[in-house]
Amino acid sequence: MGPHPAVAAIRLAVRRVLHDVLTHHCTQDRHQPPLVLVACSGGADSMALASALAFEAPKLGVRAGGVTIDHGLQEGSDLRAAEVALRLRALRLDPVEVVSVTVGREGGPEAAARDARYAALDATAERYGASAVLLGHTRDDQAETVLLGLARGSGTRSLSGMAATSGRGGRYRRPFLDVDRQTARKACLIQALPVWDDPHNSDPAYTRSRLRHEGLPALEKALGKGVVEALARTAQLSRDDADALDAWAADAEGTVLDETGTLDVAALFGLPPAVRRRVLRRAVIGAGSPAGSLFARHIEEVDRLITAWRGQGAINLPGRVGVRRQGGRLVIRQG
Repeated sequence: MGPHPAVAAIRLAVRRVLHDVLTHHCTQDRHQPPLVLVACSGGADSMALASALAFEAPKLGVRAGGVTIDHGLQEGSDLRAAEVALRLRALRLDPVEVVSVTVGREGGPEAAARDARYAALDATAERYGASAVLLGHTRDDQAETVLLGLARGSGTRSLSGMAATSGRGGRYRRPFLDVDRQTARKACLIQALPVWDDPHNSDPAYTRSRLRHEGLPALEKALGKGVVEALARTAQLSRDDADALDAWAADAEGTVLDETGTLDVAALFGLPPAVRRRVLRRAVIGAGSPAGSLFARHIEEVDRLITAWRGQGAINLPGRVGVRRQGGRLVIRQG
């Protein structure tokens, strides 16, 4: 008799990712098996992921370890992180590490915690030479991300949600984007895995928490079941479109950009709006504007220097980047 369907589903998702890691690892280093780390908070999603990694990795000859981040945002968070580390070691993951971070304030509490977490995961992966870091984001998380992107009005790339593979060299892998949150929780229950429910996940002070507990249930009540699945499909379709447009913009950039770094206004005007705005975004980021602080409204203002020129002055963007129109050129400079 095989495993429970929920357990089988999470194991299959992880097995596919490990096969992919092995395929790419073989072209780099044949002498040592790859190390894959799981980022684990102790919640149901990441504990299900850790258990599946611990089960599948030895069968494929992959080394498996874990890391848990102590954000220091709640009393006793250090003890909680230590407890999660013990659970990971009980699954025979090795190495297992607790990393404490200091969360800043830039971009709000959720963004600041995320930035601190990814910086710590990057540093840990580099230190151990890990080939991949597995993240427990589920299909439900993807649906929430799409809705948040829709609310921000940030365009197709924002609607594409989280990528299955991201980060430097494809470091971050999200095996559960086709797995719903309830399946992960059920897998933990079947395997008697203890889980911790982070109180921040139900705190209405956080936007994602309000969306999870109020927004999505209201949508399902109004539109019927299947909203989460439809939003996840939207993410994939949007990602395909955004990838194609990004490739077009990368090619078009060479036709509008000169050796001094200025952009030809007439050539930009001739591009389709979706491609032109991507070229502008690439140029602004290249000049030093942080991608995470650059929103659609910023690029729209820059675009008006091309499509609705009325003698406007320079536009100031995040990262102290300024954009001005000078004759038939756009000049983008930092400082």
